[in-house]
Amino acid sequence: GSKDGAGGTMNRITVYERPDFEGLSREFTCDVPDLHELDFGNCIASLKVVGQPWIAYTEPKYEGEPHAFEEGEYPSVGRPNSFSALRLVHHDLGDPQITLYERPNFQGACKVVTEETNLAYGYFNDRVASHVVQRGVWLLYQHPGRGGWHCLAWPGEPRGWLWWVGHGAGSPKMGAGRINPVLNCPSDGAAAGGW
Repeated sequence: GSKDGAGGTMNRITVYERPDFEGLSREFTCDVPDLHELDFGNCIASLKVVGQPWIAYTEPKYEGEPHAFEEGEYPSVGRPNSFSALRLVHHDLGDPQITLYERPNFQGACKVVTEETNLAYGYFNDRVASHVVQRGVWLLYQHPGRGGWHCLAWPGEPRGWLWWVGHGAGSPKMGAGRINPVLNCPSDGAAAGGW
């Protein structure tokens, strides 16, 4: 384990098989690519996070739908009994920055964002087709109210086009409606059981 959390606290996640922190539990301090190998796959219904945020995935090896959980207690999660992998966010989250592009492959007009932004209020609404994260970890949502599909964006993983658009032939037509850095999300969204 590492002492990278706020105030020297060890980063950890404790997961429970039932809501309200009941039933069997496991504590992890490092990435878990496949919870099934530890006899705890697809059974998480509540959890507690200390230190840096964690990302829970619906498929092993960090595949499937990502769900971010910041420091705090979650008596229920938005997708109970569906998590198969856990990843600790190791990135510095103190000064987030992402560059959005209106066309695939980092082409066209661009916009630099450093805080939670509802793109419906500006000229970039539904125009994001690719992005590059400079700092922090970001969640990009289809709709301004955090609805629809969402994508997790990390530094060093530029997306020449957004994977959730353009299923099948043709070019992407729809971009993100809201984006926010993981650590700066309002606590009401987290307390409601994940994003």
